[in-house]
Amino acid sequence: MPRTLRIFIALHQNDIIPQLTSLSEKIMQALTDRELYKALEYAKSIDETTGRKIMADFQTDQTMLAQMLFGIFPGIIAEQNQDMAHLFMDLCFDLLCVFQKAFGPLPAQNELDIDWLQKQAMLLDTELQAVKKNQDMDEKIRNSLQQRMISRTHDETPQSGLIAFMNAAVDDYASENPSRVPATQITQALILVAIRLFNNLYTHARQS
Repeated sequence: MPRTLRIFIALHQNDIIPQLTSLSEKIMQALTDRELYKALEYAKSIDETTGRKIMADFQTDQTMLAQMLFGIFPGIIAEQNQDMAHLFMDLCFDLLCVFQKAFGPLPAQNELDIDWLQKQAMLLDTELQAVKKNQDMDEKIRNSLQQRMISRTHDETPQSGLIAFMNAAVDDYASENPSRVPATQITQALILVAIRLFNNLYTHARQS
């Protein structure tokens, strides 16, 4: 477990802020520190058997998303550093657990509008070009696309606390080994995309 997670849990384990709103009603609202702590603590407490089942269910219910988060994205990061690719997958598992703990079972892919799924995929494909270092692209265009990706994430998800925690976890892990540092930016960028995808998935399912 990243040191950042241990610090976060230690700082918030005695938090007694009352929970006034049902989490299932807070899809478009930011999780409080207490809610985020509880969700992260849940992710930390999962044993290997339960974790395998969560992953198997995820791959069955959301095949496309699972392939992106645990196949395509780590492959992009691994081009710069393998350790950071492994961290990314660990953090994506934490994200999966956090969203399920906070907002309930993950919507199944076959329950979603196919047009919506295709639109998400098209937008994502354009943005991914900006984080692929081996992609032949003018640096000004690359930087513009990266900034648009970050801006879209902050516009589409209110989970600033979760974003800040994940960014800190990446920074903390990268600081342990200089060889990991060059992959920090791409790892954080794709974590932002992962958070946005989870948020959009739940929001769209609840609005359908």
